[in-house]
Amino acid sequence: MEPDQIRAACALLYRHWSDGTRLEELPQHLRPRDRAQGYRVQARIEDFSPAPLYGWKIAATSLAGQRHIGVDGPLAGRLLAERVIEDGGTCVLGNNLMRVAELEFAFRMGHDLAPQDAPFSQEEVLAQVASLHPAIELPDSRFEHFERAGLAQLVADNACAHRFVLGPAADADWPALDLAAHPGRICRNGVLAEEGVGRNVLGDPRIALTWLANELSRHGVVLQAGQVVTTGTCIKPLTIAAGDRIEGDLGILGRVSIVIV
Repeated sequence: MEPDQIRAACALLYRHWSDGTRLEELPQHLRPRDRAQGYRVQARIEDFSPAPLYGWKIAATSLAGQRHIGVDGPLAGRLLAERVIEDGGTCVLGNNLMRVAELEFAFRMGHDLAPQDAPFSQEEVLAQVASLHPAIELPDSRFEHFERAGLAQLVADNACAHRFVLGPAADADWPALDLAAHPGRICRNGVLAEEGVGRNVLGDPRIALTWLANELSRHGVVLQAGQVVTTGTCIKPLTIAAGDRIEGDLGILGRVSIVIV
């Protein structure tokens, strides 16, 4: 793809995101052909944001999620600062097509991880983490039939990033915990709705974080200090509607909530 095609593809997707509208697929001349081209389109979304990049999300961290959207592995997407909602805040559901909430383990980086030739080890990545947080993601897509869009277009579509809520940093000694076995619960209007564990996220949220660091490294992107990485849902995505109060609970790692209006 030429630079003008990359800009035009991203601008088209961003316009649909801003307007709350959808498209069937990108026009042939603006359609990325593979993961790398998809990330080149996605990267230009930062041009539309008034603030530094807030962080990163990982989509399709379970086999069920991968089958649902027709991909063979996880996808990385960018979290824009203006799309982040404060803990306990409200979110207008609007024309959200997916209409689900996802409970996630999120990490804030304390130091940069610059691209390198060799893959990062999990130990190398965790050594650069400043804090662990509970989080809720409210994903969406700019494609009417996102399950048929294919990997390259979904990457270009920012891996279905939309809205995001970050809870407070965990006070517990989280590096000493078995995050794979750590439970998560999400309630809708005070009633337990879904339960899960950390191993639902690529086997362990720390594995997912390491995958993200290496995915960015492969594509020449720095994972920067201060950025947040949310690692994918540890529960079955919870259907939401206007009027719902959603509360995520990671036990000693903390709680996070949002009201849907």
